[in-house]
Amino acid sequence: MQISKLTAEEKLNLLVDFGMKVSNEIKLDTLLDVVATQITKILNVGRCIIFLKDTETKELWSKIAQGKGVEQTEIRVPLNGKSEIALAANTGEIVNITNAYEDPRFSMEVDMVTDYRTKNLVAVPLKNNAGKVLGVFQVSNKNDGTPFDKKDEGILMLLTAMAAGAIEIARLYEDIHVSQLETIYRLAVTAEYRDQQDTRSHLKNISIISYLLALALGLDQKDAELIKNASPLHDIGKVALADNILLKPARLTDDEYEIMKSHTTYGGRILEGAHSKVLQMAHKISLCHHEKWDGTGYPAGLKGEAIPLEARIVSVADVFDALCMDRVYKAAWTPDEAFKHILEQSGKAFDPNVVEAFKVIFSSVRKIYKTKRPTTSTMAHHTLYNATPLKERN
Repeated sequence: MQISKLTAEEKLNLLVDFGMKVSNEIKLDTLLDVVATQITKILNVGRCIIFLKDTETKELWSKIAQGKGVEQTEIRVPLNGKSEIALAANTGEIVNITNAYEDPRFSMEVDMVTDYRTKNLVAVPLKNNAGKVLGVFQVSNKNDGTPFDKKDEGILMLLTAMAAGAIEIARLYEDIHVSQLETIYRLAVTAEYRDQQDTRSHLKNISIISYLLALALGLDQKDAELIKNASPLHDIGKVALADNILLKPARLTDDEYEIMKSHTTYGGRILEGAHSKVLQMAHKISLCHHEKWDGTGYPAGLKGEAIPLEARIVSVADVFDALCMDRVYKAAWTPDEAFKHILEQSGKAFDPNVVEAFKVIFSSVRKIYKTKRPTTSTMAHHTLYNATPLKERN
């Protein structure tokens, strides 16, 4: 496809299609991939790379680049360096190079990293409505062998203008998403750190195991990511429990045990009415992760598939990791001991389908637990607190 050979109507349709595809995507990586793919087709070039400014590191970076040699390659270019990309970003002007290796403005570093030989290129600054440079669009090697002309520059300027707003919005969404996840994680640490010797490991392990379980059960990537991000808040209700119960290094009394169980309802109240999808899922998980498949769990005594799937998944991940961790009231189990317990509780505490999925991922999960566990602990020693099921202090 060569845009110079298209009719005016075909060009207009192509630009309308580009605008629709760009405006319908808010995930940054996907958006950049769409933009780079479309520009490569529209301008009929060998390669398109989209660089975005990183003001903290004073670099231009690209994860997304279309063309030979750049797949899966992250490229970083210093803003204060001598390259056509930095020049376009710093001056806000188009840089058009007709013979790359004979032009002093051209830097060979990107070619060396990507095993590519640039013949000609044009770099156009990506600007928002206020004229602020957000990055640079670079296209190289026209497939018809000719250098880039003023028409090519004009088309690329039009495409960057159409893409700029969408890219700025996508970066804003990404920043909000990262901030939300960081807030969630820090809330989870607040709830967990009092009765954990290694809070960060516990939350990380539960996230990983829950994510792997979700995928093994056939959930799509998006839902698996939601479970991974929501799972650290499973015990947020612990913030309402007194230390003399949460940290008691001995068996709980019946009254203390009832208070311990209330962390699920506290968690549900804390997260109730949330608008974000990840917090809505965290609400279900925090409220229901101690429900049991056979109906003997708490707080509502839900049974079977009446328990939300997310809670059934996190329940297995939580119990397994808790058993493998040292706590004030118990020594750590070995991964094999904990795995045996999970299997024994299939159809009782745990959803049999989730347990089957855990069997599938166990070889991967086992690699997480590389630290040597105490060899003197026994299964009898692990039942230090209560005659109640082991999970209840998680």
